[in-house]
Amino acid sequence: MRVGGQGAQAQQPPVSRPAAPSVAQGASQGPADGSAPAPDAAPVTAPGEAPAGAPAEAPAEVPHHVATSAEPRAVQAEIELGPQNGPTGRPVPTFPVPAPLDHHGPARVISMCNQKGGVGKTTTTINLGAALAEYGRRVLLVDFDPQGALSAGLGINPHELDKTVYQLLMERGTDVREVIRETSVEGLDLLPANIDLSAAEVQLVGEVARESVLARALRPALADYDVVLIDCQPSLGLLTVNALTASHGVLIPLECEFFALRGVALLVETIEKVQERLNPALEIDGILATMYDGRTLHSREVVTRVVDAFGDDVFHTVIGRTVKFPDATVAAEPITSYAGNHPGAEAYRQLARELVARGDAA
Repeated sequence: MRVGGQGAQAQQPPVSRPAAPSVAQGASQGPADGSAPAPDAAPVTAPGEAPAGAPAEAPAEVPHHVATSAEPRAVQAEIELGPQNGPTGRPVPTFPVPAPLDHHGPARVISMCNQKGGVGKTTTTINLGAALAEYGRRVLLVDFDPQGALSAGLGINPHELDKTVYQLLMERGTDVREVIRETSVEGLDLLPANIDLSAAEVQLVGEVARESVLARALRPALADYDVVLIDCQPSLGLLTVNALTASHGVLIPLECEFFALRGVALLVETIEKVQERLNPALEIDGILATMYDGRTLHSREVVTRVVDAFGDDVFHTVIGRTVKFPDATVAAEPITSYAGNHPGAEAYRQLARELVARGDAA
């Protein structure tokens, strides 16, 4: 047991402690634990209480923005670091609202790609497209998944369509403008798909330059749009390779979950093969963390590992988990119009601004 600074008396019981020095004595006596007094240590006083022997007038106030030794260390650190870090562990920049465009086209083509299903590809395609349209961009969404979820999410029944992206790929002479459908969102158009597209993967095997069929089909429409977003199916088959060959960039939605993280390395390897053999201009625009729940350690750890592995390729924007996304899908609307003030809608608007600020969209 440590004893007082004046020394322990022989008759003192082992369990007793010397009385704490008074405030007035604190400046002349050492601490109660016997350690050496800190140089120039200020007397200990309660908040708002004047030190003993101090003059009647109050001391000059210290401005709130100046950190003093009496302030908690966390406050000092926050002042030194500036803005608080976002979910990715990095300070979140302020992305400006994009300036209006004086003309449209040619479009930059971006594929939403991840071979794992249920990571938010379709949700991101719809809501990012709607957010870009809010900022005056003309956007074409391409449903390149035989399940037709993108078409259904925008209120179009894929089973009632006479012409879809399948006819565009397989029937020569089909003009892409004949297949494009308008949506309820101004500036947002759709190239729909249905289950017929599943047959295209088999039929394209015998085609000449089968990896470039989609690129040739989309080419006439690129001058009419600023951004084309392709919603890929959850596989790395021939349809996905077609989408990558037709694209300038790849956006990888990544669920904040361990199994989704494992597949990213294989996807990046496939992208690199397409770059080497088919589309040298292809680049990874970024990795988007989706379904993030900051309350769980698992979500935070996954985001940390992704940032450690991919650095600045990870978007600052993170899409949180919320029931409003499926609610908006049932309503066949983007969340930007279904619940425009919801944090999910604001997150996709921020993603649109970040994409433009990075030069990945007009």
